[in-house]
Amino acid sequence: MKIHPLADVQSPFIGTGTTIWQWVAILPKAVIGRDCNICAQCFIENDVVVGDRVTIKNGVYLWDGLRVEDDAFIGPNVTFCNDLYPRSKHYPDAFLPVIVRRGASIGAGAVILPGVEIGEGAMVGAGTVVTRSVPAGAWVVGNPARSIPPAQIAQKAVLP
Repeated sequence: MKIHPLADVQSPFIGTGTTIWQWVAILPKAVIGRDCNICAQCFIENDVVVGDRVTIKNGVYLWDGLRVEDDAFIGPNVTFCNDLYPRSKHYPDAFLPVIVRRGASIGAGAVILPGVEIGEGAMVGAGTVVTRSVPAGAWVVGNPARSIPPAQIAQKAVLP
């Protein structure tokens, strides 16, 4: 495990081989798996579980109730939400969970609303606003998120 001296890591639950960069704050009850890369300027609350080999890019905040399974990728400045009706100093009895399944990828600047699940191997495009759960293997883009048909995925994967 490699923790930058400018990080504030309060949790003892950090897996071997994980790298935590500068200006990261991890609260005492958070659980981070093995061989993860937590990039600069991230914040991880107490009721968060991150699996093994997860990459969390710069500027991502993981709020209570978030679960990230193994081999997921979270791009820079992805925004997770855990409260449908946020009000100052009014907290719900429980935060709505957000689950990012194994091998899912979330592009830069995407917004993930409370209570959704990003399915195994799914791809969320940059800037996408996810208001509903994303099925396993699906690719979604836009605001609100909509699926890209498989034919378009194959076409976009070919470079000109």
